[in-house]
Amino acid sequence: MAVPYEATGRTGQKSRTRQALVEATRELLGDGLSPQVEDAAARAGISRTTAYRYFPNQRSLLLAAHPQISPDTLLGDDAPDEPFARLDACLAAFTEYNFAWEPQLRTSLRLSLEPGGRTPAERPALRQGRAIGWIEDGLRPVRARHPGVDVRALAVAIRSATGIETLVWLVDIAGQTREEAARTVRGTARALLEAALRAAT
Repeated sequence: MAVPYEATGRTGQKSRTRQALVEATRELLGDGLSPQVEDAAARAGISRTTAYRYFPNQRSLLLAAHPQISPDTLLGDDAPDEPFARLDACLAAFTEYNFAWEPQLRTSLRLSLEPGGRTPAERPALRQGRAIGWIEDGLRPVRARHPGVDVRALAVAIRSATGIETLVWLVDIAGQTREEAARTVRGTARALLEAALRAAT
């Protein structure tokens, strides 16, 4: 098995160089660009030859720039316990997360639609389903109080209608502002919860 370049020799320096390239890529994405490896190298003040030792192509660079934040929950210890209020707080935090990382998430969305990249290492984090767990956490009171509701299936349904894909459509196609789009996805989540509770009674 090949050893990554940054895992050999002066690993501390190499880790800093890699991180500088990742941060430069995130800055360029934030500027609305779709950077190549040489663009990130120029922004970071690193030679192209060195940059290609870390990232052999644009895809590997863009995947590395995807947010790696994976908390177990988006909610604090003071999150409400009432089902609708907790879900709304979860969706507010989820939408804020999506907009905070919008350039990177848009890039990951594009990468997820391209052919190839089907091994776990090549798959954007967008495709790994972590948001479903966040929404399940937002639905915790439902699991406890309404055993007839399939919380996993409900979380999948809510995720399908509230993630970055939906926000991109609402903003780019429907012409909503980001504030309007945030209200739309929160309203959709509430409607799906209401429907699930009605069906379970």
